[in-house]
Amino acid sequence: MDAPALDQPGPLLSRLGFVAAPVLFLAILALPFPSLSPEAHRLAAIMSAVVVLWISEALPMPVTALIGAAACVVMRVAPAKEVFAPFADPLMFLFIGSFILARAIMLHGLDRRLAFGVLSLEWVGSSPTRILFAFGAVTAFISAWISNTATTAMMFAIGLAILRFMSDGEKAAGRTLSPAYMTALMLMTSFAASIGGLATPIGTPPNVIGLGFLRQLVGVEFPFFKWMMLGVPVVLILFVVLFMTLRGAARNVSAASKATERALDTVSDARGRWTTGEISTVIAFGITVALWIVPGIIALVYGDASAQYKAVSSRVPEGVAALVGGSLLFVLPGNQGGRAIGWDEAVKIDWGIVLLYGGGFALGVLSFQTGLAETMGRGLIGIIPDNTGIGLLIASTLMAAMLSEVTSNTASANMVVPVVISIARAAGADPLEPALGATMGASMGFMLPVSTPCNAIVYGSGYIPLYRMIRYGIVLDIAGVVVIVALIRIIVPLIR
Repeated sequence: MDAPALDQPGPLLSRLGFVAAPVLFLAILALPFPSLSPEAHRLAAIMSAVVVLWISEALPMPVTALIGAAACVVMRVAPAKEVFAPFADPLMFLFIGSFILARAIMLHGLDRRLAFGVLSLEWVGSSPTRILFAFGAVTAFISAWISNTATTAMMFAIGLAILRFMSDGEKAAGRTLSPAYMTALMLMTSFAASIGGLATPIGTPPNVIGLGFLRQLVGVEFPFFKWMMLGVPVVLILFVVLFMTLRGAARNVSAASKATERALDTVSDARGRWTTGEISTVIAFGITVALWIVPGIIALVYGDASAQYKAVSSRVPEGVAALVGGSLLFVLPGNQGGRAIGWDEAVKIDWGIVLLYGGGFALGVLSFQTGLAETMGRGLIGIIPDNTGIGLLIASTLMAAMLSEVTSNTASANMVVPVVISIARAAGADPLEPALGATMGASMGFMLPVSTPCNAIVYGSGYIPLYRMIRYGIVLDIAGVVVIVALIRIIVPLIR
């Protein structure tokens, strides 16, 4: 069953965006801003139009990002070489390499093998509550390594199959499957995918975007392993909150257990033995993960300033490790005498996210180079009661979370993180913690079908009343902000 494409805004919002973007651009260009340099003034007009187009999605978001970058050259904000330099940032290649690995995992069905393998375990399939827990845990784990949207799309189909199995079991007992359980399993699909993406830097685009701004604008490196030391505890706690919130729906769903267990066993067994392509993909993925994690382990043992750590991290940064793993797929054997992946499959990765990252990153860097970000930061300082400590962290996380409810999490990170860094600098505060808070907060959009593509996919099932998504989403948004703020304050000082 294909999910309806509900992640697009309504036509009215798109039309308003088409009108509002050029009007706002011309208005800001015409108004006097004596505190801004001419370049910063023109950039402010461009960024205002870009933000409107991102929120309204009047144009595809990657196209808007490219138009914004091109406009910066045309409007003489900076030379073309400076504007397009972020498109060659090393983190761009982290995206490309990890996307190719994710494509191979999905191509060979490793994600489905893992999902059905776990769900068919006897202690899982015999209990609706444990099915809900295991289904969410598998979704969160896969989402840590693959796009949360792709994870949701795959697990959505599996979730619908599970609901069919359970519904058949309930019918055999003369009952109907609880609508509340259907809602819970569908919401678990989306919410667990969004939460799981926080575990690793590659789990969701805002993570890479935030790390890119930290490295480029603040000069702070936050390696793969350090991110996981923060991200994994956040995911574990939020997943427990999610499960405890949804688990009540599993009551009075018992007759389906045996039928579901047998059906899951049948599907799992049907996958048969591991293929050559699956084995090769696991090898390439395992090598990549090792290259991502080993430098962090060396840093823990010998310290960040050690010669051992510098030697490894400088020769195999995250982007290079991803390219090594992705390239291995073209060398290792696949099925039927081919390779683990061919170029015809590799080019199907989400190039839109890559271009969106490049364009958004370019605008963020230019806002600092022209002084626009500093001016915006000084202007916003008075709004935040405590702009030097936990108050700034809370405000940053909350701002990103709220914005992610009305626009994509990628756009939210692109818009909020540079501003947060500028606010912290203008206030004389350390920008690391609020920038991390904004980065993670950008993935907290749980309340509405339009908040994330994940929500839109599962809402299209017809099993989720809107008021339930809003009710559960509010709980998770609040819990997410609290957990992110608390763990950043506890963990970051220990690992930085």
